[in-house]
Amino acid sequence: MKLYWAPRSRAFRALWMLEESGLTYERVFIDIRSGAQDDPAFRRINPMGKVPALTHGAAQLAESAAICTYVADLAPAARLAPAIDDPARGRYLHWLFFSAACMEPAFVQKMTGIALPRASAGWGSYDRVMEVVDQALATGPWLLGTDFSAADVMLGTDIWYGIHLLKVVTPTPAMAAYVERCTARPAFRRAQDIEAREGAPPAPAPV
Repeated sequence: MKLYWAPRSRAFRALWMLEESGLTYERVFIDIRSGAQDDPAFRRINPMGKVPALTHGAAQLAESAAICTYVADLAPAARLAPAIDDPARGRYLHWLFFSAACMEPAFVQKMTGIALPRASAGWGSYDRVMEVVDQALATGPWLLGTDFSAADVMLGTDIWYGIHLLKVVTPTPAMAAYVERCTARPAFRRAQDIEAREGAPPAPAPV
């Protein structure tokens, strides 16, 4: 299994997820700041030329939520997803895909000041998204109650980025406590260490 990734990007979700899974994988650094994502070989894996992307044998996929879903189902022993016949699977899938469908567009709306009627925007509005997230985290400790899942990898990364990198989220007490729980997880810290240690292109060979 190969993870194609870059630091300080959406690829952190997949990196954290793989560290949670306990699966063996190889990391392939894609220097998105130099345009390496446009290499034809990489575009064959992800035609969008974005990270993260994942290959596993003949399987090729991109999109963070898809990768998190795939990895969770490959690692049942890690208990990162409810079983197919578990009613909790419905809400789990809901939150897995909430990031791309609602969180990211809401962040863009907030950062750019784009005004859209709530009825026209698939995410409603930034305020509605933040209200829904705060309500979901009110009971905790995780989105599915006592069970940490891949959905927390997705949402936890988004809230953490929104607070600390994008600075677009003013955290409520529930959000702040949730992010603290996420960032205390050993797998999250290992992913951060990997970014710090490996998140730069190799130095050019001496000439």
